[in-house]
Amino acid sequence: MCPAIAVSAPVGVMDSGVGGLTVLKHLTRQLPHEHFIYFADSAYAPYGNQSAVKIQQRCFTIAETLIAQGAKALVVACNTATAAAITPMREHFPLPIIGMEPAVKPAAAASKNNIIGVLATTGTLQSAQFAALLEHYGHGVQVVTQACVGLVERIEQGLLDQPETITLLNTYCQPLIDAGADTIVLGCTHYPFVRTHIQKIVGPDVTLIDTGAAVAKRLQQILTQQDLLNTTSDQGQLQFLTSGKEETQAIMRQLWQML
Repeated sequence: MCPAIAVSAPVGVMDSGVGGLTVLKHLTRQLPHEHFIYFADSAYAPYGNQSAVKIQQRCFTIAETLIAQGAKALVVACNTATAAAITPMREHFPLPIIGMEPAVKPAAAASKNNIIGVLATTGTLQSAQFAALLEHYGHGVQVVTQACVGLVERIEQGLLDQPETITLLNTYCQPLIDAGADTIVLGCTHYPFVRTHIQKIVGPDVTLIDTGAAVAKRLQQILTQQDLLNTTSDQGQLQFLTSGKEETQAIMRQLWQML
């Protein structure tokens, strides 16, 4: 452990917007005594249709903000940001940085008919990281991908139950249903907010997988290894920051209460 870092220091969690709240919920359940600062970059959301260079710039800016707040570790709670920026971030910043990746490996293991679907942003599906995941874990399974253009924007606005959102979900899930996928990866941290709708569309026999729990366990492992785990019995505190408009805070509170 670096002696300059206190175990009571917070963990910074960053996302293009509010989607990473789904990961934060897993983090607070797994590590109830840790303090967390969550940064929603809603002014620049979604990341899925932006260049890798632009995403890297935003990630560096947010990381510097969280480090200035005393963060002892960072969680990049965004699949698109992880794909675009995790490597240069780890090269530049000296603290532990945990990223996301679509759960292709556990989905392949869970599938009974070896057909898995992946719902994700265009940026994630076109990334070298995703291609590497398919190369490593996609053998022996058919992987059907679907870019969900416009879905993140609706979730960012809190429009979870509106007919237009349900129509989008039907449109994006149908190719996976037609392909016979029995397991579907929620490849964006925003998508668990509409998990109930997705499950209703694809049916109860289709397994939905996200990676929030795995990220929480990985963070606990790294903090333990580096003697940074907060061992106090006190309840951890949460702080929410955003680059977005004032109403983003209200949407964040609304969505957090839903989890």
